[in-house]
Amino acid sequence: MSITETPLPGVLLVEPKKFHDHRGYFFEVFRESTFKEIDATLEWKQDNCSFSHKGVLRGLHYQWPKPQGKLVQALTGTIWDVAVDIRIGSPTFGQWHAEELNEENRRQLWIPPGFAHGFVVLSDSALVSYKCTDYFDAPSDGGIKWDDPDIGIDWPLRDVVVSTKDENLPRLAEAKNLPTFN
Repeated sequence: MSITETPLPGVLLVEPKKFHDHRGYFFEVFRESTFKEIDATLEWKQDNCSFSHKGVLRGLHYQWPKPQGKLVQALTGTIWDVAVDIRIGSPTFGQWHAEELNEENRRQLWIPPGFAHGFVVLSDSALVSYKCTDYFDAPSDGGIKWDDPDIGIDWPLRDVVVSTKDENLPRLAEAKNLPTFN
């Protein structure tokens, strides 16, 4: 696996090494020791999958005070995956970074605790996997409006399908219960 820093410190692009032969290919999806080198305190608690059709936008979600780090990948299809720094006092507060994740490039995006996460499906459909460092905790569930002009995410699709919950999320400036930068 190769790991590349993104412009948002702590958000990492993970690219597995694929081994091809006449039968197809093989690659490691996850290696705990690799992530222990990044942060020895990381523990993995929950794996989730979501299936969505083209144009579905999920996010921007986070948990606080029981944060989740997420390792995100598209098992099928193509998504445009976004991380937003929402840590009060961070030098990159309100900044975002996105990567295209798909079943061909097999890239993963590591989104550490303290960041909001969202994605939009670019292919006809996508099956997305999230490996999480903590359990979902409803009282800690939070979110930021996906089209907050103060963040200015340049989503590749404008005609999107968003849940009622996500459509009614607050802007970053109005959000309550945000994490702080250490």
